[in-house]
Amino acid sequence: MKLLRLNLILVCFVLAAGTNAQQQTSLTLVQAEAIAIKNNPQISVGKLKALIAHEFVREQRSVLLPNASVNLTGVESNPGSRIAAGGLNNPIVFPRAAEGAVLTQLITDFGRSTNLLSSAQYQAKAEDENAAATHAQILLAVDHSFYGALEAQALVKVADQTVQARQALADKVSAFTKAKLKSDLDLSFAHVDLSRAKLLLLEAENNSESALAELSAILGYPDLQNFQLVEETGETAAPYADPAPLIQEALRDRPEANAMRLEEQAAEKFRRAEHDLWRPTVAAMGVVGEAPVRDDHIPNWYGAAGVNIQIPLFNGFLNNARAKSADLQAELSHQRLADLQNNIARDVRIAWQDSNRAYERLNVTRELRQEANLALELAQSRYNLGLSSIVEFSQAELQKTEADISDTSAQYEYQLSRRTLRYVTGNLK
Repeated sequence: MKLLRLNLILVCFVLAAGTNAQQQTSLTLVQAEAIAIKNNPQISVGKLKALIAHEFVREQRSVLLPNASVNLTGVESNPGSRIAAGGLNNPIVFPRAAEGAVLTQLITDFGRSTNLLSSAQYQAKAEDENAAATHAQILLAVDHSFYGALEAQALVKVADQTVQARQALADKVSAFTKAKLKSDLDLSFAHVDLSRAKLLLLEAENNSESALAELSAILGYPDLQNFQLVEETGETAAPYADPAPLIQEALRDRPEANAMRLEEQAAEKFRRAEHDLWRPTVAAMGVVGEAPVRDDHIPNWYGAAGVNIQIPLFNGFLNNARAKSADLQAELSHQRLADLQNNIARDVRIAWQDSNRAYERLNVTRELRQEANLALELAQSRYNLGLSSIVEFSQAELQKTEADISDTSAQYEYQLSRRTLRYVTGNLK
């Protein structure tokens, strides 16, 4: 009976472990980036803004195309009456029912409409680049969250190993104390170190949960996802030797810089269009229709065609103000582009320096970890032989833990610095 109960317990444990394993999803960096591009709302916002800008291009192009409309008119009036008030003209109003068509076509406004169309096209292209910039920003945010979660999970393993090591030491010292081979002070030090290790583990687990929550949010999930992050394996690439080529690459490829250049061109085209307000507008119009129900003074059909030339003379200096405002806007766009280029060059230099520093830190932390392990082994041997106190051993354990944490953080810091450098140079796509 007892054997049967034990088997049932084991089966339940295996089923529970299998359920937990099924709930946990493996996730690589490439998969995380693909999920974020698919689910993150900011990607959709960038695409929608670009689509709106392209529809505005169609609005501007409509001015250059013919406009046609059909009119249906029915009038009941006092026969032969005139409109006597409300204007300088007094046309006769006849009872009638008629239908007709009107066709208008802009012949030329000497470049204003074409400049407005070009400005809209440049602005639409700028929105496409802004959408690409949003795409790259989301990828960088995913990389930050992914490597942050990887680092947090690695630190949980370091903290767990520290707890196990200090638990073993506490048990060993406790046994020695009971055998009167170690003092109660040694046991107190061992318990203090064990408690510190447990606090470190609790903090690491909390940071890991927070990192997974941040990663789940950036991937577009409203709830915390139980991801098993899969780390990419490969040799650590050396940093770039010179930032100058990277700066030129960033100024050429960064979507923010491309968008600003396009906005500058759009502002220049709009400036020209606003200066064209003083130029004449030439348009043609044609009408045709019939009046099956009409007064005897009206023929049964009508048709006409004409050309209208509108020459602006004075409108209270409105055109002057609009042209001046467009000039200032064009200059503003030029200065914003210059400022952005300076900021891009600064960001590349900083990212390059951070990448080099992180690469150098890898060697230092690796050496520190090796030396800390050696120091711990020597301290443990001295303590076991009774040649040193537990204080020296505890200090060596603390140094080893700090070295493990530094080395773990340095590895992910360098990988993230490489991704950041790719972003600031416009290669994170």
